[in-house]
Amino acid sequence: MARQKALYRFRRNKIYETKVIPAITQDEAQSELPAFDFSQQNIRDSQLQMLFAVCTPVIASEAQIGLALRILCGFSIDEIAEAFLSRKDTINKRLFRAKEKLRAEGVRMELPSPAGIAGRLDSVLHIIYLLFNEGYYSRTHPQTMREDLCFEALRLGALLTEYDPTNLPETNALMALMCFHASRFSARRAGGAEANEDSIAGESGAGPILYEQQNEGLWDMALIGQGMHFLERSLQGRTMSAYHLEARIASWHCIKEDSPEKWEAILALYDQLLLVSYSPSAALNRVFACYKVKGAATALEEAEKLNMEDNHFYFVLLGELYRFLDRGKAVSSFQKAYALAKTPVEKQGIRAILNELDVQNSGTAQSVRKPPGR
Repeated sequence: MARQKALYRFRRNKIYETKVIPAITQDEAQSELPAFDFSQQNIRDSQLQMLFAVCTPVIASEAQIGLALRILCGFSIDEIAEAFLSRKDTINKRLFRAKEKLRAEGVRMELPSPAGIAGRLDSVLHIIYLLFNEGYYSRTHPQTMREDLCFEALRLGALLTEYDPTNLPETNALMALMCFHASRFSARRAGGAEANEDSIAGESGAGPILYEQQNEGLWDMALIGQGMHFLERSLQGRTMSAYHLEARIASWHCIKEDSPEKWEAILALYDQLLLVSYSPSAALNRVFACYKVKGAATALEEAEKLNMEDNHFYFVLLGELYRFLDRGKAVSSFQKAYALAKTPVEKQGIRAILNELDVQNSGTAQSVRKPPGR
């Protein structure tokens, strides 16, 4: 872990020296740059300055996030394009125009005024969350889980909680959310495998280590405790952000035992989340919660309203719901999911389900599996 941290710090400093400074202060002579101060205080302040400087309203929100992911977090163009569900050439053009705009406006690496910090905090938190998500479930790397990115996101979030102007309820809610998810890293990779346990894919079997099959004893209780600490701090005041709702959902996933109370609470939280901040993944996960509360037939009606034809998680969910109702449609849905899946881990998990359904010997009669509990 120490070696990983050292390598990551070296990479970040190298990015700062080779990309950030030339991109923002191209016209300044090297001799005019001050000697770099390696004190922890200065490193912390510099990173906060870079985060908030890149999130200047001079450039559009999508450009802010893309530029921050590129020059501060080391994302590739492929990774940024995936995060934005966009094309590589579109991202390249967007980043080029953003850097030109920053040069033209003479944006400096310094913290904005308190009012400026408040106006940019949403973008900064979004960047940190995207960084964590890329580490938690990478769609662009064969290695599905990249813990170094997740811990970098946690470190940046912790910096914000140590600075009064940014130590706000939504910051603490995001920290709680990330801590809850990070607490299950060891259980996810146990046996050398990975799974996306809180998503539809994980619940239905796209990875070798499913949430329901994980060893609860491998959960990091200290991180869960930290998550509860940040969640409690996030409830000070009247703010209720999407991070608050996601953190509360994640806190329920830290209780392994299934119960009607658990899934009814999760379904209600997803209902609120979709009103506060709609996203296809949240809508998909809400359908899974609906299935746990109301059964497969009702959940299937909800799923068919989404019509996410290019999303392999959508077809995994349909397949899982049809397993209880129509085996042929279940197989067809999982086959579509397999065709759309991008990573080897995803394809491996879906192939395992298809093998279980005995698709290779489809002439053999199979009984339809009964839904658990309902």
